Amino acid sequence: MSLFPPFDPERDRRTPRLRGFRPIPIRTLIPNVITLLSLCAGLTAIRLAAEGRFEVALGAIVFAAVLDGLDGRLARLLRGTSRFGAELDSLADFVNFGVAPALILYFWGLHVFNNIGWIVVIVFAICGGLRLARFNVMIDDPNRPAWAANFFTGMPAPAGAIVVLFPIYLQFLGVAKSIIPMTLVLIYTLAIGLLMISKLPVWSGKRLGTRVAPEMVLPAFVLAVLFFALLISFPWEVLTVGTLVYLGVLPLGWKSYRRQAQADADRAAADRAAATRTAAPAASPGQPAAAGTPAAGAPGTGPTAAPPAGDGSAQGDRPNRLN
Repeated sequence: MSLFPPFDPERDRRTPRLRGFRPIPIRTLIPNVITLLSLCAGLTAIRLAAEGRFEVALGAIVFAAVLDGLDGRLARLLRGTSRFGAELDSLADFVNFGVAPALILYFWGLHVFNNIGWIVVIVFAICGGLRLARFNVMIDDPNRPAWAANFFTGMPAPAGAIVVLFPIYLQFLGVAKSIIPMTLVLIYTLAIGLLMISKLPVWSGKRLGTRVAPEMVLPAFVLAVLFFALLISFPWEVLTVGTLVYLGVLPLGWKSYRRQAQADADRAAADRAAATRTAAPAASPGQPAAAGTPAAGAPGTGPTAAPPAGDGSAQGDRPNRLN
């Protein structure tokens, strides 16, 4: 008997008759290992914040966000997606982008509010967990239009974690902590948490970069190297500018979502109108009978006479929509 239970990430997809366990491909394990590394980074950020090493703690959160962006894409690329990996990723995201940023803010400055500060960071962490739970449920929604996959409902948890740490970026840019109003930081933390559980449509960018034109491959490499070089050399400037730009484009994503939703509604209305015209009866009620056809009720009209258009015998030819 084995000491450890067998690992079978696809058990929910297998038929009950198959009781054996097949060897697990390495490609299935690699994304899960990356998810575990991101979880380790988030937990390490909590320890570093408790020790007062906030610069390294924020670096650990950014590193966890980078790994979070890689594990899902790598799983789809390697065809190593599994229900186990999805659940593990949600757990890691809750710790990395819900609990860790909240504790970093509390250790950094919100502890001066005592219970009020603790309540606010708890609310932020809970909002992150609720945001992830809603995301997992909405993935299986069959009624979502195809274009809606380009948008998140509410601010995603990784973005919320990066954005909510904006006051700490200001301190590392040279702004004295004493002149940063902690009351505004308290309100700002609560507002970002509420944005995560709101219905605000946020552009996801998931479908951006899935295909690259051949002539743009080399510039894409250069841009990627340039971005990471700037992030490593000027981390607080890059994070500050990125936060401000991200918050600034939120209204643009909302407008784009409204525009596409309105276009979808207009197409649906046009389709219904076209279906109505197609299903309409060929002859309108009250159309005069053809020449030579005796009128209904005329003397000498027998049971074999053709019924006039519009009487009860023609009701069976009417579509159910009109009944």
